[in-house]
Order: sequence, then structure tokens, then C-alpha cells
Amino acid sequence: MSACRIERLIPALAVSEGAGVTVHRTIGTPALRNLDPFLMLDHFNSDDPEAYIAGFPDHPHRGFVTVTYMLNGHMLHQDSMGNRGNLRAGGAQWMKAASGIIHSEMPQQSDGLMRGFQLWINLPAREKMSDPDYQEISPEGIPSDTHDGATVRVIAGQYRNTRGPVADPNTQALYFDVALTAGHQFAHRVDPQMRGFIYVFEGAAAMQGQALPLHHLAVLSGGESVDIDAATQAARFIIVMGRPLGEPIVQSGPFVMNTRDEIEQAMRDYHIGKLVQKKAKFAEK
Repeated sequence: MSACRIERLIPALAVSEGAGVTVHRTIGTPALRNLDPFLMLDHFNSDDPEAYIAGFPDHPHRGFVTVTYMLNGHMLHQDSMGNRGNLRAGGAQWMKAASGIIHSEMPQQSDGLMRGFQLWINLPAREKMSDPDYQEISPEGIPSDTHDGATVRVIAGQYRNTRGPVADPNTQALYFDVALTAGHQFAHRVDPQMRGFIYVFEGAAAMQGQALPLHHLAVLSGGESVDIDAATQAARFIIVMGRPLGEPIVQSGPFVMNTRDEIEQAMRDYHIGKLVQKKAKFAEK
């Protein structure tokens, strides 16, 4: 069985977003514009409330899905459809912007530390102008599985007999948060047609003897298994994989479509107040 290997290492790039919040971006930078079907990965991590409390005031999206996963702190979400939620530490938010949504994400002070990830997943052309949707998953709604030194929180996809609450039928995405104790290996079989990455945010790990540096995104080659070692110290990382869509990607800021004309239409719709076209459904698990 062939194992996935590290194809590229992308260091996180500090980027200012929202009302001046610094995030650390790997996908969506000059070094890696996208990794089909993934469009952006931001890691936010600060113990200084002054660095993040201004948050992400109202801003638009069209043409893709966002998945926000909180490690520490909590975030208040509100959007143009009337959805409102408080994303707590250990919880996740899945938001299908599709035809258009305007929302805000405002950090709420909680013991100083604010830490988590936001991932953008592309939508196929046939769904870019479909109805928006929204799902907030409580920390208790994300299952975990502990096996042979690895504790895996399953946000999307399936690990052993544990299935996550987030489902993306277009990409069959998997999204795991893995805590691996020193001296153990995480192993998981995958579809060799999937594309994906690993991002280590605590400790140290390696694949086939090659180091996975802290705060770098490791782009994975095709393979039938993902095998990660924590030899000398514990590690914590996310692993994300999905089936590529193989469609043109044209992006301008918060709009991701298939053609330049569609991007220009999204900009016109936003400026004349017609970006939001359909009411989203709200669900919490």
C-alpha cells in the first residue's frame, strides 16, 4: 500500500483581515493560491485580546463553503439571513455561502486566548448560485475516537467507526483534529484520488522520516494511507482531504466563481444591495 508523502511545505504568512486581525495563512497565498478543492486556510492564534477583539465585521461571500473550527475562545456569528450563534471552544461552524451571504464574526473575550482555523472549500459550478445554508456544531456534537496513542476529533469524514457531523457531498471532505502522544503513529487509509494537507500546530511530527515543521502546511502527494509519527514528543495537527472539483477557479477577495464575468456580477450585486438572494436555513447540533 503506497503512503502519502510530503509534496510541498508552505510556511504560514501573516495577513491582516477584518478590522485588523492578524491571521496566519497557508492556502490562499502567493506560494499556494489554492489546493483544489480548498481555497484558503487561516490559523488564528493570539493570547492578546487587543490583537483580535475588533474581529471581522460585516463582509460578503459568494461561491464557496467556510468551515470554522475553534480551539480556544469563542466567536459570535450573525448574518444577513437572521442566523445567530456563539461558536464555542471545541465547536465548529459550516456555512455554505453559495449565491450570497453577508455575515460578521466577532470574538468574545474569554481568558485571553483565541485560537482556531477557518477553511474555505470550493463549490462546483452547479451549486454556486444555490441556496445558502448554515450549521453550528457544539463542542459536544463533535465525536472523538482514541486508538493506539491517537485521539482524533472527527469534524468531517470518518475515522475508524466514528463519523463527523459535517458532510460535504461534493468533495467528500475529511477533517480531523489529531492529538498524538510521543512514541506513537497515526495511520489512516485514504482514497488516492483525494488531495489534502497536514498542519501541525503543537509539538513535532514527521512523515516517512521527513519533519512536519510547526506552523507549516504540508501538501500531500496521492497515496492510499496517511502515516504520521510523533517520535520524541507529542504532536497535535489537523489533517484535511477532499476530492478535487477540477473546475476553473476565479477569485476576487470574498467571491469565488468560475469566470471573470461571474465575479463582476457578484461585485455589482454587492454594491447595489442584491448579493443576498435567498434565505438560509439554520441548524444547530
